[in-house]
Amino acid sequence: MTDPHLDTRAFAKSIRKHALRMVHRANTSHIGTCLSMADLLAALYTQVLNIDPAQPAWAARDRLILSKGHGAAILYAALAERGFFPPDWLETFSQDGSLLTGHVNHRVPGIDFSTGSLGHGLSVACGMAIAARRDAAAYRVFALLSDGELDEGSTWEPILFAPQYRLDNLVAIVDFNKIQSFGTVAEVLELQPLADKWRACRWAVREIDGHDHTQIAAALRDLPFEPGKPSVIIAHTVKGKGVSYMEGQLAWHYKAPNAQQLAQALAEVDAAP
Repeated sequence: MTDPHLDTRAFAKSIRKHALRMVHRANTSHIGTCLSMADLLAALYTQVLNIDPAQPAWAARDRLILSKGHGAAILYAALAERGFFPPDWLETFSQDGSLLTGHVNHRVPGIDFSTGSLGHGLSVACGMAIAARRDAAAYRVFALLSDGELDEGSTWEPILFAPQYRLDNLVAIVDFNKIQSFGTVAEVLELQPLADKWRACRWAVREIDGHDHTQIAAALRDLPFEPGKPSVIIAHTVKGKGVSYMEGQLAWHYKAPNAQQLAQALAEVDAAP
């Protein structure tokens, strides 16, 4: 179930700050990709997903697969903020013996599928969506993808499969921050015209500003975009969003902020509208 008492913008700020502290503490990577999808996760976990933190395995829950599993820190932060597990678990992120591994771990309450090897999440989401259809179940399946993993041929197989089976209970969200591990998307493997590619594969497409909470909410309220078709939201985002020295910088795919940088980042996130 959603929680109408949660403020989406406040939630986004909170999970950004958690992720910054987690990546700093663990001296690990991928803070840029965490920050680019913070607003999308905030909307999903406050206003959209039909979930019950007291029953993580509730059969009627909506499913969310974070296919870009290297962004685990901010997903764990969202789950902690929603009450799936105590927030102090976040202090163990990416430490030896912790459930909160550096890539998404299905042993964590609220996680439906372990991810990290890019290009698999949408296929699994298709399987869940077709299972729901065959069981006459009402739950929806969301898959949050990176733009870089659209380079994977395995991603295009479910893109072709889902419309064939009219999976309008399936929603793909592309975090289109336009930077992948070794350069910009345009330099590594150009995806544009991306929306036209999805339309040609018979998906219903909506393009939005992935940091505009009004646009995000409007798109997620309007699902499915067309009866009988899977929906895809192409969310134009900024890698490292919310921290000035990280925004649009490839280096923050890999680096962890030091103590001084962390303090600046937290202050900037706090000061944002």
